[in-house]
Amino acid sequence: MAKKPTTTYICQQCGASSPKWLGKCPCCGQWNTYVEEIVQTTDRIHSAGGVLGRGISNMAVKVADIKTENVSRINTNNNEFNRVLGGGIVPGSVTLIGGEPGIGKSTLSLQIALNIPQKTLYVSGEESASQIKLRADRLKSTTDNCLILCEVTVENIIPQIRENKPGLVIIDSIQTLRTENVDSSPGTVTQIRECADLLIRHAKENNIPIILIGHINKDGNIAGPKILEHMVDTVLQFEGDSSHVYRVLRGIKNRFGTTSEVGIFEMMASGLREVSNPGELLLHNHEENTSGVAVAAAVEGLRPFVVEVQSLVATAAYGVPQRSTTGFDNKRLNMLLAVLERRAGFKLNTKDVFLNIAGGIKIIDPAMDLSVMVAVLSSDLDIPIDNQTCFAGEVGLTGEIRPINRVEQRIAEAEKLGFRRIVISRSHEKNTAILKHQIEIVHCGKIEEVFRLMFVGKRK
Repeated sequence: MAKKPTTTYICQQCGASSPKWLGKCPCCGQWNTYVEEIVQTTDRIHSAGGVLGRGISNMAVKVADIKTENVSRINTNNNEFNRVLGGGIVPGSVTLIGGEPGIGKSTLSLQIALNIPQKTLYVSGEESASQIKLRADRLKSTTDNCLILCEVTVENIIPQIRENKPGLVIIDSIQTLRTENVDSSPGTVTQIRECADLLIRHAKENNIPIILIGHINKDGNIAGPKILEHMVDTVLQFEGDSSHVYRVLRGIKNRFGTTSEVGIFEMMASGLREVSNPGELLLHNHEENTSGVAVAAAVEGLRPFVVEVQSLVATAAYGVPQRSTTGFDNKRLNMLLAVLERRAGFKLNTKDVFLNIAGGIKIIDPAMDLSVMVAVLSSDLDIPIDNQTCFAGEVGLTGEIRPINRVEQRIAEAEKLGFRRIVISRSHEKNTAILKHQIEIVHCGKIEEVFRLMFVGKRK
């Protein structure tokens, strides 16, 4: 029996609720985010084998007595996507893919829907069927296993899933859906939470995997309540710059695998192309010795690759020096510049420093520190760096070059791409002494040693 609808105020930023309107949310601190919503409440019977105390539906068991099952994953025929998921899609799982508008979320999901061998149901609340057909023609992939449904009401989507019995359901996007149980506009916190709850419940009960596509807000977080990321099994972040061709699919949460894997794609006119060896593509112009350019042996997830770091140091034209980065943490750049000034004696407080990671990808590996500092010094001194040398090392506040993880894989990747020398921390000297590589391994303990190695005796 339905009760009388109740009115509540819900913060559209964090999902906090209040019986009255508030100017500032006490949870997230945002202003003017509370919106009045009407919530239809119904009587629900919560039982544990009946009335409390009259029965128990579940019994506690020992860990040793629990039997595990080997779940066969669904192959998406996309090696990069399978890599991030841990080998494929788990039946009955719910995956959330977030990213900025225009980054390629719909293109990636449609490619998966067209290439997967099972029947798929692609539900779109943003585009018409003719628009989706135009994208499918551009992808040059035809199949009879993909069904298109343009619908925004969850109560109409679930019957279509029951009738067609697809092997995979894709929802584009969760912010456009609405349910009749909630009297509010699509995209609100209550609508997103209730729609996701209905879809997740149906996926678990019928063992049908669902992929939800979500937009992100101005802070870079997935729009909607934070609880949405806790409700799903896997959260993937699709990163990249719309002005560049490379995209990175990064795992944020994965209940069925590791979150240390990343997938790299290249945006082309015919869709997203898998990049199996990103190092060769990111270094295709690294031929001539140019000042302000250094090569880093980085690791994203479990994958090693080399990337080009570009720096430009110039006299500040407006008095206050600028610090601008693309693909690198701006705060970490300021820290590295302070280390250069304090430990190496370079006065950069009156100069503009611009830093760019070639290819438009974002790197969060701390081993990028050494290449960033070398690139800045090269631009400031206007001395080119040998293009056959790459760097891998984390730099501490005292100027020491700290050890890094997966150093053997970094060395092997640099050697495979034809580099003759790699500079790493002195802490790896014992471990790398037993390695047999053609590449020269140089060990340095301080940033001053790297400066003497790369620049002393080469001033113009």
